[in-house]
Amino acid sequence: MSAVHAPGRVNLIGDHTDYMGGLVLPMAVQLGTTISTVTGGTEPIGPGGPRRLVMRSDRLDGVVDLALPIEDPTAVSPPWGRYVAGVAAALGTTVGIDAEVSSDLPIGGGLSSSSSLAVAAALALGAHGTPLEIAHLCRDAEEAATGVPCGIMDQLAIAGGVAGHALLIDCASESLTPIRVPDDANVWVLDSGQARELAGSEYATRRAQAEAAEAVVGPLPRASMADIESLDDPVVRARARHVRTECDRVRSFAAALEADDLVRAGQLMVESHRSLRDDYQVSTDALDRLVDRLLGMDGVFGARLTGAGFGGCVVALARPGVTLDGIRVWASAGAAIVA
Repeated sequence: MSAVHAPGRVNLIGDHTDYMGGLVLPMAVQLGTTISTVTGGTEPIGPGGPRRLVMRSDRLDGVVDLALPIEDPTAVSPPWGRYVAGVAAALGTTVGIDAEVSSDLPIGGGLSSSSSLAVAAALALGAHGTPLEIAHLCRDAEEAATGVPCGIMDQLAIAGGVAGHALLIDCASESLTPIRVPDDANVWVLDSGQARELAGSEYATRRAQAEAAEAVVGPLPRASMADIESLDDPVVRARARHVRTECDRVRSFAAALEADDLVRAGQLMVESHRSLRDDYQVSTDALDRLVDRLLGMDGVFGARLTGAGFGGCVVALARPGVTLDGIRVWASAGAAIVA
């Protein structure tokens, strides 16, 4: 039996900026998805084997059992199989595989369990290339399979993670710059208790509103604040303001990490959460309560919702040794949080 692994990711700062060509600062986490290929079944799997893709999950219901090649990933059942089918369709897979899927990522937690599955599936199905090439393949496959117009951040953070570092990604140029996470910083990923799913949420609506602003003032990461504040529609104006100011915060946060200035980094996380709550309106009561609770604890520099919002997780920056009693921690560590 052979196995491949793809981590999840947490975004330290920079949400709803990736699909607008802005800046993000994610890092891979130690939790992830493993796909183990069965090689000792009753039928040979691989070249010359059956033309079927079969996968079973230790946590998700249903069995993916598909004839190859795959023509319409959107019609696949169970729903989690659409990510696998989308990747197989993008690769033009015609060689059968029989595999087990295991994951310790929270489903709907905002740690990109779906992109982790997609990247793991790509590796299991024999995809080769640079992290950026793998990320493009999986991003396009996810969008084709689910209809959610996602950006490149999740897949690129998973495919290109660097141990001990976050990744400063310019989503316009698709360039990567590893940013060292200080040794005296702990990154905590905490469960809000509210599951999140992009399909069926207002994610696509938020993106459309930001794109409406872009059509007037140009690329939002580089638009002037004066032009943004001149937009007539107050909702569109607020969405644009978040994207523009969030990109500034990402740049400042990366500089703060490099300077070991965790106080400033924490302040920027709080500002980011408020912008996501007020201007982009993707926070929830559960997320807000958890952020407020964390900010009231000694040793916590900052906290914010992470991912697209609408539920999921909060990421916090804290001193080593801080105890977060009574809060469910999905992932924690210092710089070693990355896979």
